[in-house]
Parts: sequence; C-alpha cells; structure tokens
Amino acid sequence: MESALDLLRDLVTSPWVYLLIFGLTAVDAFFPAVPGEAAVITAAVLSTSGNPNLAAVIVTAALGACVGDHISYAIGRGGGANRLARFPEDSRRRAGSEWARRAVHRRGGLILTTARYVPGGRTAVTLTMGAVRYPLRSFLLFDAVAAVSWALYCALLGYFGGLAFERDPIKGILAGIGLSIAITLLLESLRWLRHRTHTTPHP
Repeated sequence: MESALDLLRDLVTSPWVYLLIFGLTAVDAFFPAVPGEAAVITAAVLSTSGNPNLAAVIVTAALGACVGDHISYAIGRGGGANRLARFPEDSRRRAGSEWARRAVHRRGGLILTTARYVPGGRTAVTLTMGAVRYPLRSFLLFDAVAAVSWALYCALLGYFGGLAFERDPIKGILAGIGLSIAITLLLESLRWLRHRTHTTPHP
C-alpha cells in the first residue's frame, strides 16, 4: 500500500498531472466509464501537501469538463439531430423528442447545471441538447457555470478529505470519493421521487 501511495504521489507531483486531469475529465463527459471525478478528488486530496496546486487542479478540471461537454454536444448535434428528423410525425419517438426539445429550451440551463453532478446524466443531457439544437451560445454559458461549479465541488471534497485524513491520504481519497457517490445517489433518489410524485395519478 505504501509503495502504491508513493507512486501516486510521484504522479501527482509531476507537471503531467494537469494534462492527465484535463484528458480524464474531458473524456468522462462523453464516456462516463472514465474516472474523471475520482482523478480530481485524488489530486485535491494530495494537494494538501502543496503539490499539485489546488487552484490549477480546479481550472484544469473545469476546462476538461467544458471541452468534453462540447464534444458530447457536437456528437448529439451531428448524429442525433439527423436521427430525430427521420422519425415519423405521429410516432412516439418524435413526440418524445419534441417534449425533450421543449423541456431543454425552457429549463436548459438548470438541467445542464444539475446533470453535471450525475456521471451518466450529464452525458445524456449534453447529447440531447446537441440533438435538439439547443443554441450553442447559451450552451457555452451554462456549461461554463456547470463545469466550474463541478470542478470546485470535486476539488473541495478532496481537499477537505485530505485535511481530515492528513496522515492517511488513502482514507482521504476514499472518503472524498465515497461522499461524492453518496451525494450522487441522494440527487438521483430525489429526482426519482420527484418524477414518481408527478407521474402518480391522484385518486
């Protein structure tokens, strides 16, 4: 365990760590299997020793997340828009796509900002926003807010986890990631309950 921790410290004290964080958070935006969030939390935990720089971790993570979200948006706009246009006018899929278009145009900023905290949710939302051709300028504005707030959230989870377990960074990393998962599950549970409340027929 100690040798693994030394290897991790060597990695995060290298200047290459910022490029790694950028790459992981960018790919994580359209391929959720990549551990972008865990990478930011881990780097933030170890930043309590002064290296890597916490502010640089936050900036790099926000930039990576923003770039990745725009790639996802472009994928949706390129492939999804053409597919939606081919649905028959009276089909359920066409009706569903029109509903998504209206929902995104009414509450796109709020949906995009909150979905960034849910790994699979952020990908689905950015793909949908591209597919329904949500205005790119508005997408850029709201996505910048979402990416910066998400990067701050991940970094502060890791940083305070590192402070709490200063003598055992592995516990700090596990605590930060565990808390992140717990918050994600809480958000998903609240969303599910809200959806169920709205869809349950009243007697």
